[in-house]
Amino acid sequence: MHMIVCIKQVPDSAQIRVHPVTNTIMRQGVPTIINPYDLFALEQALRLRDEHGGAVTVLTMGPPMADGSLRKALTLGADRAVLLTDRFFAGSDTLATSFALAQAIRHIGEVFSPPDIVFTGKQTIDGDTAQVGPGIAKRLGLNQLTYVASIDRLDLAGASIDVSRRAEGGLQKLRTRLPALITMLEGTVDIRRGTVADALRAARADIVTWNAEQAGITELGKCGLRGSPTVVKHVFAPKARAEKAEQLPIGTGYPALADTAMARIFEKLPSLEADLMRAAAGY
Repeated sequence: MHMIVCIKQVPDSAQIRVHPVTNTIMRQGVPTIINPYDLFALEQALRLRDEHGGAVTVLTMGPPMADGSLRKALTLGADRAVLLTDRFFAGSDTLATSFALAQAIRHIGEVFSPPDIVFTGKQTIDGDTAQVGPGIAKRLGLNQLTYVASIDRLDLAGASIDVSRRAEGGLQKLRTRLPALITMLEGTVDIRRGTVADALRAARADIVTWNAEQAGITELGKCGLRGSPTVVKHVFAPKARAEKAEQLPIGTGYPALADTAMARIFEKLPSLEADLMRAAAGY
């Protein structure tokens, strides 16, 4: 079994600042990390490999410095790493990114072996769109399972997989045939720390590095800025809230506290009570 995990090197969002004059993101001096949601996808792929055998390939698109994130993934136990890097990819939005990654996945399948499962995190902390995973699935013609909370069963002989997927009404139990693309939710598994042996292996490993030509990408007009119809109109830092949290006394017990809290909320948001009553009447 071959699994490909798409990861992204992102700036640590806890340390990002917005320039007060230009309203642009200040990336200078901001450390980069593996997108946290992608770590859950990687851990799930590693667990399936440990149980069923096979190999895990990690793939990222980015500048040459992104090989640091790939080595971190190797430290956690991935078998090989592929870096897709080229100046033609600069400025890619989700449409161009999904195109380039899909082409790279096809090429990985030709060079190594076709993937049975492609994993991604549910979204990235810098873009927050959750579009790249489904975009890859569409371009590759893969069945897609998004917002997956757990892998319940994997049947390699029957080429099928059962998952639990988070939905508005609770959890959906779904089964689909392989190959498939899965986007994993956060908090679904405990991330392993990696072993000393894997850390030493990662330090010595040769990262497979492809530019657009080496990855078999010929339609360069679909990459980078030229292939990105998204336009960012404005970036700004949210204003700090001046109001402070209000503390309510417990009083005679929790029912009374709940009544007091609801009354205070409706007092501050007078339209909310009417909206809730209309919604309840609809049921």
